[in-house]
Amino acid sequence: TSGEDLTLSIDADTQSALYGFIESTASDRGFSGGAGVIMNVIDGDILALASFPEYSSAVLSEGVDSGLIASYQRDKRKPFLNRVVSGLYTPGSIVKPFVAIGALNEKVITPDKKILSTGSISIPNPYFPEIKSVFTDWKAHGWVDIRDALAVSSNVYFYEISGGYKDQKGIGISNIEKYSKLFGLGEITGVDLFGEVKGVIPNPDWKMKNFNGEPWRLGDTYNTAIGQYGFQVTPIQMVRAIAALANNGKLVVPHISQNKNTSYVQIKDIDEINFNIVKEGMRQAVLAGTAKGLNIPQVNIAAKTGTAELGISKARVNSWITGYFPYENPRYAFTVVMEKGPRENTIGGLYVMRQLFEWMTLNRPEYLNSDWSDINI
Repeated sequence: TSGEDLTLSIDADTQSALYGFIESTASDRGFSGGAGVIMNVIDGDILALASFPEYSSAVLSEGVDSGLIASYQRDKRKPFLNRVVSGLYTPGSIVKPFVAIGALNEKVITPDKKILSTGSISIPNPYFPEIKSVFTDWKAHGWVDIRDALAVSSNVYFYEISGGYKDQKGIGISNIEKYSKLFGLGEITGVDLFGEVKGVIPNPDWKMKNFNGEPWRLGDTYNTAIGQYGFQVTPIQMVRAIAALANNGKLVVPHISQNKNTSYVQIKDIDEINFNIVKEGMRQAVLAGTAKGLNIPQVNIAAKTGTAELGISKARVNSWITGYFPYENPRYAFTVVMEKGPRENTIGGLYVMRQLFEWMTLNRPEYLNSDWSDINI
């Protein structure tokens, strides 16, 4: 409203630090861009929101530096795009916690049942039955239960609990879509920023429309379960989904205005024990799995990494990290995506958050404190 003060939830210094770490990682490691967001899991306050590259609003307002303005318009990296709310990305393995919740809740798997990953599974090719279609893991993990599978990000485990394999039942594509949407994936979050987009959760109707009437196949279910195929999400959706996991099912509406009242939807009919099992797997990922770069003494973190392959050649990837902290008493959820980097690069989203946590240790230690109780809904 014109004339009224607007107080933001943003911590400008934290946001500036996050932007700087995204910018330097993109420049040093060959990513075309990146985005990051940190949100309070209780009330939806956004602590920091960064999109790289960006433009100077002052330059545009003044209209003097025509050369710089023209460079913004020519920049193929899209500096006018707020990647946090308007950037659609293939998520990769960061969707696995929600597939895991679905499998536990639908009782197709028990927490302690182990599945063997020898590095791949194969099924008959629908066009040439004598030829096998092979679905690979990123390595052979051996026997893993659901906590292990989240910690090491076993593709084979999630193929089997999603689409089924031999005597292991799967939840099927309809339940993958159901549980993804329960946590707000592929849906508008309602954040008080311009330009939010929905995203895509692949399903048989989507494939029919986009692939000339082709039917849905088991391999499509496998690939959707690991966040590939046509899966598309925004960083704001992911941070909201992880926050709902951290707070046991409160799907809050994110906002940057502190004048907003807290609003949320309670996700129903999911047992609390299932939330806890998945959270234990994400904590295990930090202690000894794919996210162990975030195993720092200052705060206990739970996280999930993702490396989403892009294009037919799969030469470039999106590098994701998402999670929450402190683990014992969750207060903040975070999501970072580094966009279209070289496949062989191993430095990405996790490195951005590692640097930010080290910065917080010195500059914002209060955010890392697990003893807090100032907000309740």
